[in-house]
Amino acid sequence: MAARQAELVAALVAGGPVPPGFAPAPLAAARAALLRKRAGDVARQWPLLAAGLGADWPGIFAGWAARRPTAGSLRDGWDLARELRERGALPPLGAEELAVREATERYDGRRAPRRRRWPAWGRAGGAVAVQFAGRVRLLRPARR
Repeated sequence: MAARQAELVAALVAGGPVPPGFAPAPLAAARAALLRKRAGDVARQWPLLAAGLGADWPGIFAGWAARRPTAGSLRDGWDLARELRERGALPPLGAEELAVREATERYDGRRAPRRRRWPAWGRAGGAVAVQFAGRVRLLRPARR
C-alpha cells in the first residue's frame, strides 16, 4: 500500500509515470490543479517575480516545477529565480526581489533559508541590495 501511495504522489507532484490502475486523464487534471495551486503559493512568497513574468508566470512556473517535488513555496521561488537568472531570463522586478532576498537571508539550495546577522549584499540582474543592522536597501535597481 505504501509503495502504491508513493507512486501516486510521485505521479502527482514530481512528474512520475501514471501508476497502474489509475486513469491518465483524471490524474493529469489533478496534476495540473496541484501545479496551479503551487504556482499561487509561490507567487504569494515571490510577488515581484510573478508580476515581472506577468501572464507567462503560470506556464513558466509549471514548466519548471513539473518534474520537481516542492521544497516549500519560498524555496521553490528562490530556486526558480536563480535558474531564470542563470538563463538570462529573470525579469527586472524578479531580479530586485532576488537581490533583496539574498541580502537578507542565506540559502544554499539544500537547507531552509536562514536570516543573515552580519552586513550582506545581494546581486541579481544588475540589481544590488545591501543589508546592514537588519535594514535592507536597494542600492541599484535592475536594468529595465
